[in-house]
Amino acid sequence: MYRTKKCGELRIENVGEVVTLAGWVQRTRKMGGMTFVDLRDRYGITQIVFNNENDAELTERANHLGREFVIQVKGEVAERSSKNAKMPTGDIEIIASELNVLSESLTPPFTIEDNTDGGDDIRMKYRYLDLRRNSVRANLELRHRMTILIRNFLDSRDFIEVETPILIGSTPEGARDFVVPSRMNPGQFYALPQSPQTLKQLLMVAGFDRYFQIAKCFRDEDLRADRQPEFTQIDCEMSFANQEDVLEVFESMARHLFKEIRGVEIPKLEQMTWHEAMRRFGSDKPDVRFGMEFVELMDVLKKGKFTVFDSAEYIGGICVPGCADYTRKQLDQLTDFVKRPQVGAKGLVYIKYNADGTVKSSVDKFYTPEDLAEVKEKMGAKDGDLVLILSGDKANKTRTQLCTLRLEMGDRLGLRDKDTFKCLWIVDFPLFEWSDEEQRLMATHHPFTLPNPDDIPLLEEHPEQVRAVAYDFVCNGVELGGGSLRIHDGKLQEKMFKILGFTPERAEAQFGFLINAFKYGAPPHAGLAFGLDRFVSIMAGLDSIRDCIAFPKNNSGRDVMLDAPSNLEPGQLDELYLEIDQARVDAVTKK
Repeated sequence: MYRTKKCGELRIENVGEVVTLAGWVQRTRKMGGMTFVDLRDRYGITQIVFNNENDAELTERANHLGREFVIQVKGEVAERSSKNAKMPTGDIEIIASELNVLSESLTPPFTIEDNTDGGDDIRMKYRYLDLRRNSVRANLELRHRMTILIRNFLDSRDFIEVETPILIGSTPEGARDFVVPSRMNPGQFYALPQSPQTLKQLLMVAGFDRYFQIAKCFRDEDLRADRQPEFTQIDCEMSFANQEDVLEVFESMARHLFKEIRGVEIPKLEQMTWHEAMRRFGSDKPDVRFGMEFVELMDVLKKGKFTVFDSAEYIGGICVPGCADYTRKQLDQLTDFVKRPQVGAKGLVYIKYNADGTVKSSVDKFYTPEDLAEVKEKMGAKDGDLVLILSGDKANKTRTQLCTLRLEMGDRLGLRDKDTFKCLWIVDFPLFEWSDEEQRLMATHHPFTLPNPDDIPLLEEHPEQVRAVAYDFVCNGVELGGGSLRIHDGKLQEKMFKILGFTPERAEAQFGFLINAFKYGAPPHAGLAFGLDRFVSIMAGLDSIRDCIAFPKNNSGRDVMLDAPSNLEPGQLDELYLEIDQARVDAVTKK
């Protein structure tokens, strides 16, 4: 056997045992006639001692061990004279009697330690080395534990795990598809699934009743910290279920995960409508760990005194407690922050209600002290507080800008504690949203979402007012999951396609398989999908989902370790009946 014990399991009660360990050399230290080697595997670190007095030749061989050499060591467990309370194995050491070098190693490009000296790029290039670090490995172990808990929980609720295809037909409604050319069907393409949406609905038609899958999904969209081109969903569907049935199951699952993973009791979740979330927080995924809720100020500031406010469709503010002492430099930094292209505000108005009762504002020359006192009352501000105000000609756009400012102030004041978890359901989303790019209504979620039955009469004349029977699970300002009740009536589904601009021929070409399936007895059904990567990152307190994915892509969608995507050989292109317009590629790359 290569080993009889793991490097993290030996304790003081093992003293006197002869054991064999195998792993990687973390570091070596020479002290007089002795050489100390820290041996590491996935389970921990054990100190190995080579002593000249016992075996000079063996100690000399140990002196030539380098970092990350893979070795096998045999020896007797002994009590350490100088114990290390910071290590689980810190009470013991191994007095080596045999050494076998299994594999030598080059000097790693960065240190394999928690506080590594490697930057993101170099660590992604050598991800297999980065995965040896305790902190990264712990994230994947957490991910593994969560998937086991999820599978066991859903199994206990009668869900069955079913794998759905990865190569499917393209459905352009939504994000961009990744497409795969078919050699055996020249000129035709598969698509990689953005989600198993239609397939899991077919499973409901097939009578599977309760389905789940830890599913790989793919979307060709711009990247950010919580988004990757390929990601993993906890994908679920239920037959004969209404909204409360779905929320009960998956709220219970979330509560179970928080209890088992973080030891946190999550109370029954609040349900907040989409309109209320936008009004109070400017976001459909509000972070409710802290206050600073929006206060609309149209009635107290739109008085014909300040052109910017008088022409605005929306004026809103947040009250930042205890920050009236912000300097002009700090306020200028906040103004620059909201004027960044990523935020897009034209400016920022502040009012400082100082602790001594005086008031200082960037709009003093437009408003009287009485006006500013009225704002103070409306905002619920106290002496010592700072009020920050944004305005704009599009209400929801301005609310989104104010939301970004609110989150920035929450970060600055340390109010977004990663060890505090505030979860809620957002419900009653709009069924449709306007796309400036497409110049038409688009499905807010997807075209199979059930309209609120009370709003179905509005579908023909006022589709923009129709609510969806949809719900999102939000935690700490992150959308961890979402779903909806589905349309199971063929005629209603046809009406949805018509509103979305589908001709009957196009609807039949893209979704005929689903429409036809509904003709054979489709049960009422509903579903939900959690983003596993996001859920793990919340549990681990990570800023990016990349750190809980074994082999992630960078911000450009590249795998720098595998150098993918990459060019194909001309012969491969010929087999797929593809031609590359190199001039166009060069022009886009240069741009």
